[in-house]
Amino acid sequence: MTDTGLDASDTTADGGQGTKRFRAKRDAILAAAAAAINEQSAKGMTFADVARRVGLNTTSVTYYFKRKEELAAAAFEHTLERLTAMLDEAMQEPTPELRVARYLALNIDRLARIERGEETAFAVLSDLRATEDPIRSRLMAGWQRVFRKTRGLWGHAPDRAHTDLHGARAHVLLENTFWLPIWIARYEPDQYARVEARLMDVFRHGVAGPDARWNPTLLDLEHDGAEPGRRAFLLAATRLINELGYRGASVQRIASELNVTKGSFYHHLDAKDDLVIACYKRSFDTIVDAQQQADAAGGSHWQRLTSAIATLLDVQFSEREPLLRTTALSGLPIEVRRAMVDRSNRIARRYAGTMMDGIAEGSIRPVDALIAAQALMAVQNAAFDMRKWASTMPRDRAVAMYASTLLYGLFDDRAAG
Repeated sequence: MTDTGLDASDTTADGGQGTKRFRAKRDAILAAAAAAINEQSAKGMTFADVARRVGLNTTSVTYYFKRKEELAAAAFEHTLERLTAMLDEAMQEPTPELRVARYLALNIDRLARIERGEETAFAVLSDLRATEDPIRSRLMAGWQRVFRKTRGLWGHAPDRAHTDLHGARAHVLLENTFWLPIWIARYEPDQYARVEARLMDVFRHGVAGPDARWNPTLLDLEHDGAEPGRRAFLLAATRLINELGYRGASVQRIASELNVTKGSFYHHLDAKDDLVIACYKRSFDTIVDAQQQADAAGGSHWQRLTSAIATLLDVQFSEREPLLRTTALSGLPIEVRRAMVDRSNRIARRYAGTMMDGIAEGSIRPVDALIAAQALMAVQNAAFDMRKWASTMPRDRAVAMYASTLLYGLFDDRAAG
């Protein structure tokens, strides 16, 4: 007989679905699957790895989930359920500001419990779009419900402008809480409460100084010197990885997008990991180019910050040469992933330096610049996912509205005017 990791006490007449031991083992498998997804992506996760993490054999895992796709879907649905529960709790507060503060507090508390080993991380949702139907449709419907609940933290929207603004705010809030686990690890756990307070301060009031006005200069970013064929691969790969995740954007799909053979791919790049690294390098170089040009143009540090941010949001909304989303990180080898996060942190520190100088000159409000910079990184990185939203209005309005969420705060309605 095959050992499933169960005994007679695990089963009942209905197959054991209601027993505590069954649920406990199922939850342990889901936690292990979440860890595997976060490290390797959903497509990279294997039954064997999940079984190893929970001390079972592979057959035991299939007792609970017949197919790997079902296990990944269950892990994603668990994440959506947890997000929904936090949002429902936050909605009990009487005002938008208190709701957002409560939702942030719940996320920080969750990360603190994970750090103490009292809870396991849930699966990141970066691979949601890479799943196949009918699972994909079910998961995307769940994500839309989470998004609408998040947008509802700001209450009823009296008109279309406020609906658009609340949508931008919801997206920025969600993306910041998804990015938070990446950078909060740089802080000691006893500093988490301070991180929460400083990040909420940015959410509440933004970074703009009292006399700061939105008047950015769109910069003409230099194009890299890559050969045309390689450049085309990088742009096609970036778009597909942003849409489908690292594992979902196969070499075959990228080659098909360009109407070339897989052999042409390997003429330009040695392996898929090399492609993702090259895409990240191009994206990071684009951000640094914007920062450097903004500094070279001079003006106040508020002007420099807003010009860089506006230019990069314009790049993201245009879809022509988008920046690679951090969703690709989970598919990369751990050492490469660390190198990419280190580069991201260096870029964030440059934003922080601009804000510190702006605070000194009075054009930027006193904030914790290191924390505000990470929030800005989440905003510009996630903007690619809002390109359809941006296409419903003039580009300059979309850029201004989306940027306002952190520059002026999540509760300032001037952007809807």
